[in-house]
Amino acid sequence: MKIYRIVRWVVLAALMAAVFLALRKPEALSQPQPDSDRAAHKQSFDAKLQQLEDARSQGESGTAIRLTADEVSSALATGQSAPPASPAAGAARPAAATDQLPSVQQTQITFERDVVRGQFLTQLSGKDVYVSVAGHLGSKDGYVTFAPTEFKIGDLNVPVWLVNDALQKKLAEQRDQLKLPDFVGDVHVDNGELVIVEK
Repeated sequence: MKIYRIVRWVVLAALMAAVFLALRKPEALSQPQPDSDRAAHKQSFDAKLQQLEDARSQGESGTAIRLTADEVSSALATGQSAPPASPAAGAARPAAATDQLPSVQQTQITFERDVVRGQFLTQLSGKDVYVSVAGHLGSKDGYVTFAPTEFKIGDLNVPVWLVNDALQKKLAEQRDQLKLPDFVGDVHVDNGELVIVEK
């Protein structure tokens, strides 16, 4: 009986530690942008998308634009649609009415080498919960793909193999939102920037 009590207390302590870590606020991915910088980054975002449109209308192919995390974050913050490759665009939209996702109240996006990182603030049962995800963006058959490499709830690391199937299922349910425009051939993160390549 003594071993049973010890195991019970160890399990209870582990569960309490997991809940504490899951509700803890993680370190921010980046510092918030001042409004003046956000406006400049949004303007740069729009100008680069216009370059891609102009190349398409002139019949050019293979044109690529490179977007920084600040530009993508500014586009998300102003409520405009982000480039099709942004995972936050899909995460911020609700699914079917019967399977509503919690609303995302705050989004941070960063790019590191070939990895995109996103941190999302939502509320569950009245508590602020931060979900952080990292992975590789790509494209296949005209749709954005996302292969996670890291997943956290608060400060609690969750093994990717535990959440990957559910994440891929959610992405499949929102497949229409992940469709690339007809003139976009590829999206990926390279050297800390989001690269969108025209067909």
